[in-house]
Amino acid sequence: MATRPRTTTTAAAPDVDESAPLPVGQGKRTDSGQFRLQVDRQTKASYVTYEAAEQAGLVIKLAHPILQVAIYDAVGGLNKILEAPVLEAPKS
Repeated sequence: MATRPRTTTTAAAPDVDESAPLPVGQGKRTDSGQFRLQVDRQTKASYVTYEAAEQAGLVIKLAHPILQVAIYDAVGGLNKILEAPVLEAPKS
């Protein structure tokens, strides 16, 4: 059996001035708001006011009624599940 010739690879030394890039992945993001919008127990966004979080949550809930949409108050430690508003049928 013939052997394969050895090759050597020389790597350039890394520059000291260059910093390592930040890893892209599932790192913890800083939350800027007190109220966190959660969809199926996964935090999607944070809002400064409850009304803004509720409005964004209702848009999601109306588009996808099966999903569980909740607003978590980080300061108070409360979690409120949003329900889709019931639309009344027009009367004849």
